[in-house]
Amino acid sequence: MSIQVPPHKLAETLRGYGSGYLITVGGDGKSHVVAVAPVLDGDRLRVPDLGRRTLGNLAGNPAVTLLWPPRDPGGHSLIVDGQGALDGELLAVTPTRAVLHRPAPEPAAAAAPAAAPGACPADCIPLKI
Repeated sequence: MSIQVPPHKLAETLRGYGSGYLITVGGDGKSHVVAVAPVLDGDRLRVPDLGRRTLGNLAGNPAVTLLWPPRDPGGHSLIVDGQGALDGELLAVTPTRAVLHRPAPEPAAAAAPAAAPGACPADCIPLKI
């Protein structure tokens, strides 16, 4: 199921979530995950309080992912991919893709036909950026 959401709906979607996680990847291919409290500022997400390892990863790879888990069991996680750039003491993330995601319920997953290559086999709702 896909529902297109215009970029101005990201702020409304974020209201349903608390703190999230910033995922960066270093030159060694290892991911680094930290708890963050991003704030939407115009068309960018601003992330304060960056640590040494996060800064090092960003220097070599500006691609980042922000993840907000669901507040309620069975709810959707919000996943935002983007390009990060340092803006003073903050990370400014320009979103390139956003999706609401949750695993398919067990009975439906077993009965569902195989997903097409590249399709999300779970319950995903792409958010148009």
